[in-house]
Amino acid sequence: MTDLEELKRKKLEELQGQQQYDPEEAEIQQQIAQLEILVKGVLTKKALERYGNLKTAHPELAVQLLILLSQAIQTNHIKTIDDDALKNLLMRLQPKKHKFTMIRK
Repeated sequence: MTDLEELKRKKLEELQGQQQYDPEEAEIQQQIAQLEILVKGVLTKKALERYGNLKTAHPELAVQLLILLSQAIQTNHIKTIDDDALKNLLMRLQPKKHKFTMIRK
């Protein structure tokens, strides 16, 4: 058990060292966690799964989505969000891709 306790102590020291090293990053992560709590309360089960996948694959886009949804929730524009509504929001957030065709003569 002493090895386990030693590992826990080292991990705790590492985490505390990281927070002391970059307090702005810790504050940003805390704000993101608060937004997640707010938004997860209105997501359906399928939408929550989609958000989890998005957070893993595209964290920047997930943060943008959190901000957008939290603003809509706070202004009472949204009460629940299902998977289809979340898909539509994600389509609007992603930049449009241009198709290029090459013509050879």
